[in-house]
Amino acid sequence: MTERLSTPFVIEQFFKAPRELVYAAFTQGEHLSHWMRPPGMVMTQCEVDAREGGSFHYGMRAEAMPQAPAMWGKWSFRELKAPERIVVVVQFSDAAGGVTRHPMAPQWPLYTLSTTTLSEEAGGTRLHLEWHALDASPVEEALFDSSHASMKMGWSGSMQLLAGYLAKVQAASSQPFSA
Repeated sequence: MTERLSTPFVIEQFFKAPRELVYAAFTQGEHLSHWMRPPGMVMTQCEVDAREGGSFHYGMRAEAMPQAPAMWGKWSFRELKAPERIVVVVQFSDAAGGVTRHPMAPQWPLYTLSTTTLSEEAGGTRLHLEWHALDASPVEEALFDSSHASMKMGWSGSMQLLAGYLAKVQAASSQPFSA
């Protein structure tokens, strides 16, 4: 069965960090919980089973609103090739990990496909992320495609959090990082 993919949303970022550390930041709960969120949000739950067929299930809420309900999401790991490639199916979820619609955009695709590629460059790691609507209806695909600018803003904020977190991890480590 062939999957239908939308026009890709693409973002690239350079990190002054070893590729193994950036890979770990995308696959280990102790790292994901520190940066994988938009600024202003706090992760309330982070469960990771980083293996093909495993998942990353998380909850988050607005930091300034501790009584607000959590927003849930889930990645299903489709491919993990350490330390260079991560492919996940992304969905909104409930607390039990079931598939749900976007809480504020009911026409958002139920599933998206995200491919993260990490390349070594002098002084660090280049991240290339491609994100597609997966088997979306025409309405869902149109919403995904028209949201690229806001997605760039959201991912840019998360990438800034990740850059700061990677710098902090490296500063705290007196030895080179190893996965």
